[in-house]
Amino acid sequence: MTTTYKSLALRGVAAGGIAGVASALVQLLVTEIPIRAALAVEEAREPAGESAGHSHGEEELVSRAAQIAGGMLGVVIVGIAVGLVFATAYALSKRWFTDRTPFSRSFAFGAAVFGAVALLPWIKYPANPPAVGDPETVNYRTALYLGVVVAGLAIVWGASWLAERLATRSQPVRVTAVLLAVAAAVAVVLLAFPAPPDTIPADMPVNVLWQFRLSSLAQLATLYVGLGVVFGLLIDPATRKTKAATKAAVA
Repeated sequence: MTTTYKSLALRGVAAGGIAGVASALVQLLVTEIPIRAALAVEEAREPAGESAGHSHGEEELVSRAAQIAGGMLGVVIVGIAVGLVFATAYALSKRWFTDRTPFSRSFAFGAAVFGAVALLPWIKYPANPPAVGDPETVNYRTALYLGVVVAGLAIVWGASWLAERLATRSQPVRVTAVLLAVAAAVAVVLLAFPAPPDTIPADMPVNVLWQFRLSSLAQLATLYVGLGVVFGLLIDPATRKTKAATKAAVA
């Protein structure tokens, strides 16, 4: 393993920053397109008199350009924070997947985190663009979303625990048992949580809605899977170098 936790943490922060920048670029180049279309739908709902009054009496506090820049910066900061947590969890989970290389272990870990905190919540409560959703249900929707995230993380932990318990079994048996357990747990989560509380307005184009949902998922995949890939690329050579040095010292 790589020498110290500090070494892992620094690589996690670097990997999180790189993945955060990549995710922010996806937000700018891909997700921003349906967001603008959804904002146009929202503006079209305003009565003519209200729109005119807004243009003369109330100026926008934060420009759209500033919102975009702030959002991209926020994604990078989140990426750095997630990278640090990722490195910590990687260090604590060293007893799992011991037969894999550091890169494959990091990639699998990133894919598992993506499935738990992004894909599973997206399947149950897919992201909605502006102009969709009742402001009065924000807290309720947030609680439901976080509940699915917690359930997803619990599924990942349970799958890791089960894989460890079945370490003495053959790989086909172990993989089949873990996959069946994960599938059953996911089905329980999807059935147990209530349906999304908000309906889709009739004036929201279906293509805009799904373009936003899919681009949001792609943005999260870039962050979490990209984090696993970059962290693996950073940690794998260092681990190999440490092992080679240890073998040379013993020899």
